[in-house]
Amino acid sequence: MSATPPAPKDRGVLGWALYDWANSAYATVVVAGFFPVFLKTYWAAELPVTRSTFYLGLATSAASLAVAILAPLVGALADRAGWHKRALIVYAATGVVCTLGLALAGRGQWELALLLYALGTLGWSGANALYDALLTSVADEPDFDRVSALGFSLGYLGGGILFAGCISLTLYPGLLGLPGKAEAVRVGFAACAIWWAIFSIPLLRWVRQPAPTAEAGEASLRAALARLLQTLKTLRSLKTAALFLVAYWLYIDGVDTIIRMAVDYGLAIGLPDTALITALLLTQFVGFPAAIAFGALGKRIGAKGGVLLALLVYLGVCAFAHGMETATEFYVLAATVGLVQGGVQALSRSLFARLIPAEQSAELFGFYNMVGKYAAVIGPTLMGWVAVATGDPRAGILAVAGLIVLGGGMLVLIRIPRTPTAEATP
Repeated sequence: MSATPPAPKDRGVLGWALYDWANSAYATVVVAGFFPVFLKTYWAAELPVTRSTFYLGLATSAASLAVAILAPLVGALADRAGWHKRALIVYAATGVVCTLGLALAGRGQWELALLLYALGTLGWSGANALYDALLTSVADEPDFDRVSALGFSLGYLGGGILFAGCISLTLYPGLLGLPGKAEAVRVGFAACAIWWAIFSIPLLRWVRQPAPTAEAGEASLRAALARLLQTLKTLRSLKTAALFLVAYWLYIDGVDTIIRMAVDYGLAIGLPDTALITALLLTQFVGFPAAIAFGALGKRIGAKGGVLLALLVYLGVCAFAHGMETATEFYVLAATVGLVQGGVQALSRSLFARLIPAEQSAELFGFYNMVGKYAAVIGPTLMGWVAVATGDPRAGILAVAGLIVLGGGMLVLIRIPRTPTAEATP
């Protein structure tokens, strides 16, 4: 597959950013919103709350482990064969189909629901790895912070709009002639899948496919595996990029665990599900302007400084969440997370893009997503295990703070070069 003709630059940026609008529907409606609630109150209503938390953590970790194993290999093959968008379609289609499947899982079928959730999350995360790698195709290095932040801001807005519609439907199911809340949630899952599919089209049509880095006969899985091993050697020469990956692995563990387990944690400590869902909606709409602001902040104080500022806020979030008692406090927590969530993600992505060769972006972003997913293998399971072991769901929240401290402390010590990949070349 040859590289597609260059699209107008602004249209390519918009098409790329709109994929965040598309896939954030899954992040809000499924991962952070309705799935944890529906698991505890519908699919696994008969299980103890700590047990369902543990199973949710296992499913999340299993999906993350699968992505961690596959992402670098698929990225290497995409770089060599020029299959970035083709592979993205396969991953995204898996997520869309599994999200539709959640609409069909019946009461008590928590095993099926968790399987669909794990596979859907695999598709969502795998597509994100390839989407991240396309940043270097739509933007020049000086624009990485701005364009990366634009993607996250549109993701917050798009995910928030669909999430608001789904919440309204669960509150007033009669608007569509539905008999109750459960049926409304099922419709929400179906709407999420359709939204994801439709708004993926601009990326597929407008974003330029990077040229393959190998001849057609060399773009085999075996050749990609050989190239993957070579990439490991490349990372040894890109010392700053390699050190950043270790720091990122540590701090993103805490960030991802807070994002993915927040509603489950709130339910476990006895907060009402309606308040938790509404608070998540608040996070989305606070996150929309905040992500854009962090893009500008990254230009003023640097991407590294912006990430460190966000991590300090997350440490405060962990301490606050441990003693939280009321729904009002959860609203405060949600708004605070919204201020920094998009910022730490967007600036981490643009910071890594500065440290790597553009021609190996899919491959190296595969590693970037791999270390993030390996972190998510540990965090949710650790949080669930601590809750079961201690009988106290609050105990697990403090485990993530240590990882944020370690990752942030390591990032402080890393010197970011002024020009991308200035320190080494493959």
